[in-house]
Amino acid sequence: MWKIKTRQKIPMKLIIISIVSIILFIGALIGVRQYYFANLKPASNIQRTVIFKVSSGMTVSQIGSALYDQHLIRSPWVFEWYVHSVNLNNNLEAGTFALSPSDSLQQIANSIASGHVAEDSVTILPGKTIMQIKNSLINDGFSVAEVNQALNPSLYTNLPIIADKPKNINTLEGLLFPDTFYKTSSTSASVIIRESLTEMGQKITPSIQKAFANEGLSVYQGIILASIVEQEVSQVSAKAQVAQVFLSRLKQGMPLGSDVTANYGAIINNQPPSLSYNSPYNTLIHSGLPPTPIGTVSLSSLNAVAHPANTNWLYFVTGDNGVTYFEQTLQQHNADVAQYCHKLCAQP
Repeated sequence: MWKIKTRQKIPMKLIIISIVSIILFIGALIGVRQYYFANLKPASNIQRTVIFKVSSGMTVSQIGSALYDQHLIRSPWVFEWYVHSVNLNNNLEAGTFALSPSDSLQQIANSIASGHVAEDSVTILPGKTIMQIKNSLINDGFSVAEVNQALNPSLYTNLPIIADKPKNINTLEGLLFPDTFYKTSSTSASVIIRESLTEMGQKITPSIQKAFANEGLSVYQGIILASIVEQEVSQVSAKAQVAQVFLSRLKQGMPLGSDVTANYGAIINNQPPSLSYNSPYNTLIHSGLPPTPIGTVSLSSLNAVAHPANTNWLYFVTGDNGVTYFEQTLQQHNADVAQYCHKLCAQP
């Protein structure tokens, strides 16, 4: 006879575990779905414009993290999920975009994918004084009152670069990083200044700070010296040697002997450029560094001061032909001036 097999009963405990697992799984799905849609909403209801830069080669993850860091989206993970879900990951464009935290995540992602870059821009050039930057901002359409307010250091006390400034110095001279900054009709001058100061803080990396310290300089002193290098020589290849000359002079107690600092001291006192005008900035007369930087500095000048050449020059002159000549003695230097520098070395 055939034996009829009896169906084995599934243990009740296993049934309960399975049911609970299914419930938890469904609950998790619902929770994730709610989290996803909640984080598609605008990060804020504040109506303001944020200029956001997407550099070439940035990944979706890096863009999402940068958007989150600038408080433009609620979640970098949801941004990445959304971009991949609608196949935008290969369409995100490099450029500068005018975005708002009041935009939804979808709007922000689509703006970047569409390539609608901000067109109006403000450019701060290397070697420019704070007065020249002020005039440039006014020419770019900002009012005099707005620019004066935007250049007040007290507005930016939370920025690291301001913390490096001595408390008795009440100017942003030399602390603005030269770059092109994009704006819309609602962008204020203070937004441009804050972006420039923030970028300067990012350029003063821990390695540069350490390198300045190795040369006996504070961060602010390093910027002062870099601003002098910036205006003394335009050849990037000569900057490290010029920085070495000035550092050697500082260590030996010699005056820096920089014409550009002397002229700056005269100009800020409403005098024509002069090498003989007696101001704290005239390093032909006074030893040590001037009280503040004398203009904006490029990254190459910062790096030159942080990593000066391993040479022993004490003098240099840039000739009318654009070549910079270095010497160890004043006699050799005077010979170079007589031979190579006629127009450039003529006093104003």
